[in-house]
Amino acid sequence: MPEEKKTVRKKIAAAADLNNFMRDYYLDLDAAAQKGSPKIAWCTSVGPAEILRAFGFKVYFPETHSAMLGATRMATDFIPVANAMGYSPEICSYLTADIGAFLKGVTPLEKAFNIKSIPKPDVLVFNTNQCRDVQDWFNWYGEKFDAPVLGVHTYRGVSQVTDKHIYSIAKQLEALIPPLEKIAGKKFELNDLKRTVALSRECSELWKKILDTAAAKPAPITFFDGTTLMGPAVVGRGTQQAIDVYKILLAELQERIKNGEGAVENEKYRIYWDGMPVWGRLSAHSQLFSALNANVLASTYCNSWIFSALDPEDPFNSMARAYTELFIVRSDEAKESYIKNMLAFFKVDGVIYHDAKTCPNNSNCRYGMPQRLEKQTGLPSLTLNGDLNDLRMISDEQTKTNVEAFIEQLQEHRH
Repeated sequence: MPEEKKTVRKKIAAAADLNNFMRDYYLDLDAAAQKGSPKIAWCTSVGPAEILRAFGFKVYFPETHSAMLGATRMATDFIPVANAMGYSPEICSYLTADIGAFLKGVTPLEKAFNIKSIPKPDVLVFNTNQCRDVQDWFNWYGEKFDAPVLGVHTYRGVSQVTDKHIYSIAKQLEALIPPLEKIAGKKFELNDLKRTVALSRECSELWKKILDTAAAKPAPITFFDGTTLMGPAVVGRGTQQAIDVYKILLAELQERIKNGEGAVENEKYRIYWDGMPVWGRLSAHSQLFSALNANVLASTYCNSWIFSALDPEDPFNSMARAYTELFIVRSDEAKESYIKNMLAFFKVDGVIYHDAKTCPNNSNCRYGMPQRLEKQTGLPSLTLNGDLNDLRMISDEQTKTNVEAFIEQLQEHRH
């Protein structure tokens, strides 16, 4: 391999606007928590945020908080705290890091925004489309805060999304309305939901356009950029502010394409990432790949917040469809078809699968998928062992050695 070198990775100017968006989002939540008004709803990251915002709740997403624990490399210290009270080291390290940090009275929000604690919920609403762990996670906090917990239970292993699936989920979404009316102290207004769904749809469309810019050669964005820029797509759904900030970001990326500017200097290899990011190694992994003139430029993960099915004229059914078309709940056959289309669209040379120790639902490499897709597409792949939050599961040396060997393989494959 060539000697390791520092490679220029082009910084995104609009990242400052997105950082300001996240700061304002958390400060707004904290102000509501301090005053006790407006009321606060907790929501899973692919839960029915649109319904909650239609009621006027301020909406908090614990997964985003736990990703911050991971990115600040605080998570590994707190996971054992939750393990000691009975949570297995094998389950979601978002859950264990977040509960462990809460028990120790610590939050990364303090250093970032001078916010002393996470906001107390008036209600917690989950959707099990990601995994069952979110239900346990929210129930634990519901008991701690003596707050009601509501949930949507979705299907798993879905090949084709059918009317039966849509009907079942839509009815569960509608069933949230009466208890939320009591908690919010106001009547449900369908027009308010239509408005938030329309805003979510526009945000989703912008996020898709942003991620799709990576199809350009050279790609103006990396997967590692995407993980740090996705905040508004997750926590800002149903708000105008998320749309405004994404318009700024999209314009910058389109300008890069026009000028032939790549995110990675001298891009030679284009790579797709399947699975969770390793939050505590975003910068290190970004540097590792860019030093090898490789751009990890697209991912299943960042695309999980694209909800093309949302339709403000049919909010309940379209939300049910959008949240059931989600990659993570689909059958292996549907997932393989999706990834194959992504590999072709982004014109990639190889695939990285992240086998995240505590996230089986987002680790698609455990039942032969990489081998099947390699046979179908001819594209080489590499599986990296690690975790989203628990850095004890990661060997940096092994990762480096494996990635360098993989890039050599891509080089040979090309010839």
